[in-house]
Amino acid sequence: MGKTAITTENAPTPIASFSQGVRKGNILQVAGQVGFDPATGAIVGDTVTEQTKQTFANLNAVLEAAGSSFDDVLMVRVYLTDVDHFAEFNKVYDTLVSGVFPARTTVYVGLPAGLLVEIDVLAVLGD
Repeated sequence: MGKTAITTENAPTPIASFSQGVRKGNILQVAGQVGFDPATGAIVGDTVTEQTKQTFANLNAVLEAAGSSFDDVLMVRVYLTDVDHFAEFNKVYDTLVSGVFPARTTVYVGLPAGLLVEIDVLAVLGD
């Protein structure tokens, strides 16, 4: 069973050697997305709320390109640059994710200048 790269113009084009998403069988891994506007490449906003909303738009675009949605997501990995952003992130996350919440891990990392959040997801498509 081979791997299939998932690409869409509705999410930022990777600047390094990786795919926006990769599907093998019914497993879909969406690469870490950040708050870049896919049309301009600019960071959207300077708050965790604004960047998280754009990051989710980018995640959803890749999921949709793979014939999926957030309903198929089992695991969310969140990378924040500051522990003080956790509460603000959770507040916006709770408005964007509903139903059975996926499993989630949050870690604190350094990201390129201006970026406050990065998120990747793992989805299983079909039953």
